[in-house]
Amino acid sequence: MAKFRFQLDAVLRQRLAVERQKQLAVAELERERVEVEDQIRSLQSSLTTEKQTMREALAPKADPILLRDVRAQANASLHLVARAQQTVLKLAGVHARLERARRDLLEAVTQRRAVETLKQRRYEAWLLEQR
Repeated sequence: MAKFRFQLDAVLRQRLAVERQKQLAVAELERERVEVEDQIRSLQSSLTTEKQTMREALAPKADPILLRDVRAQANASLHLVARAQQTVLKLAGVHARLERARRDLLEAVTQRRAVETLKQRRYEAWLLEQR
């Protein structure tokens, strides 16, 4: 009995390789997104801690020496806010690249499926011919 041979098998393998490459790109961007979101959470936690420390230092019996420390903590808080804003902008860039990578992956999947559909149709036609 004859064996079915799909003449575009090389094309299908190439499309699978491209799809795999796109999947890896999406996975890398997802990892980067999670990392940046963790940085933002860490900065938010640090900001909350700094604010609580300042509240405690500004209690009704504020010592002049403590006020100097409060000023230093306020500067540290401003620095944390600036870093948080930069990190949020970085996250926006990651989201944009991730969306683009997902679109590329979807296109690669569509192209692979088109060749697989063609292979299935040719296989069915081959089966009919064999009968």
